[in-house]
Amino acid sequence: MNYTEPNNTILVDKPIHVRSTKVVYEIKKKYNFKKVGHAGTLDPLATGLLVICTGDNTKLISNFIDYDKEYICTMKLGETTLSFDAETKIETTNDYSSITVKQLEETFKTFEGNQLQTPPMYSALKYAGKPLYEYARKGKTVLRSKRDVTIHKLELIKCELPFVTFSLRCSKGTYVRTLVHDIGQILNCGAYVVELRRTKVGPFEIENALPFINLSRTKVAESIS
Repeated sequence: MNYTEPNNTILVDKPIHVRSTKVVYEIKKKYNFKKVGHAGTLDPLATGLLVICTGDNTKLISNFIDYDKEYICTMKLGETTLSFDAETKIETTNDYSSITVKQLEETFKTFEGNQLQTPPMYSALKYAGKPLYEYARKGKTVLRSKRDVTIHKLELIKCELPFVTFSLRCSKGTYVRTLVHDIGQILNCGAYVVELRRTKVGPFEIENALPFINLSRTKVAESIS
């Protein structure tokens, strides 16, 4: 069915195991929109706020991508994976029993501020025209340039070893999976992401997002313009 294409900014709550490009595709297909894009991808295993733009609002995407992001993350100490999350199998196991709340809080403080971060191999960044994850799945590693990122705030929410939950506010381009991996390295026990939820992108908040499975024409039309 054809609809008049609105110039909207739609906030979608992306579920787990759904790619960001899938959300864009479904909206484009369902409403026969020609111009649809998202302002910052989420990993398939991550959930939360995805900012979708349609029509002329796609011109705003570059501005929205520059916004700071906020997340709630749960990591598991004592284990590592190649993808830095649960997408790939456990690679190493280490003792985490001596880790304390104080040690976690002190480690978090060291990561706040400006820093250089190496993107993970399991990412959609392109190398020679192909996403890095295609190389990673073949067991290949390619050189990645470090990126300037800023961790504005990193705050412990809950510690129930081996699981640690924290909130994070960071700049664009920050890989939370890499942050968690690096924290695990500093703690000398390893760590990987088991749950990740994006709660805010600039002024846009998850509380105002539409569940992906319940998107309807009326709800899309009534979304933020």
